[in-house]
Amino acid sequence: MSSDKRYAINQHGSSVNNPDLDWSQIKETITMLALAVAQVESSMKDGEQSVGTLSASFTDMAEYLSQIRTLTQKVTPDNLDRYKSVISETTSNLENNVHNAVVAFQFYDRISQRLDHVCHSLDKLGTLISNRESLYNPDSWRNLQNQIKGSYTMEAERIMFEHILLGHSIEEALEIYRHHFDKADKGTDDENGDEVELF
Repeated sequence: MSSDKRYAINQHGSSVNNPDLDWSQIKETITMLALAVAQVESSMKDGEQSVGTLSASFTDMAEYLSQIRTLTQKVTPDNLDRYKSVISETTSNLENNVHNAVVAFQFYDRISQRLDHVCHSLDKLGTLISNRESLYNPDSWRNLQNQIKGSYTMEAERIMFEHILLGHSIEEALEIYRHHFDKADKGTDDENGDEVELF
């Protein structure tokens, strides 16, 4: 596990499934806030990767288009066969970059959805805290956690959620998330539905 400590939130972890005399709605609140921080942090990191992919794809596309323009100006009926394969290869590279850009845009859309989930989760947390009957009721906190967990579409998110509830640091939960996300991204975890679907 990484020893880098970026966040000061600690003393969290949920005990709603086993409430005892030490059970505290304050600790549950801190746990939910730690979860929100981890979700926002993971979304920002994933967003940086998407923007990097988009930037590289558009730069490459501009270069390929320039190559095609240069090559087509040199084509004559006599040398058509000579340039045909080069132009075909360049357009194939261009198609690959367009595909990568589309996937990055879709991935970015998914990040927006995840941040929207964070907003709704924080809204539900605020609603729970503002209701005195819910605030002191472990079952209400358990229901909130189940609603949040049920909104996740990626296995990596569910695993990060579990780690935060168990009291692991935000950094540890993010490292676990990244490990599972990278594994899914390489296609070794496709059965969990972590892949990005095309239009």
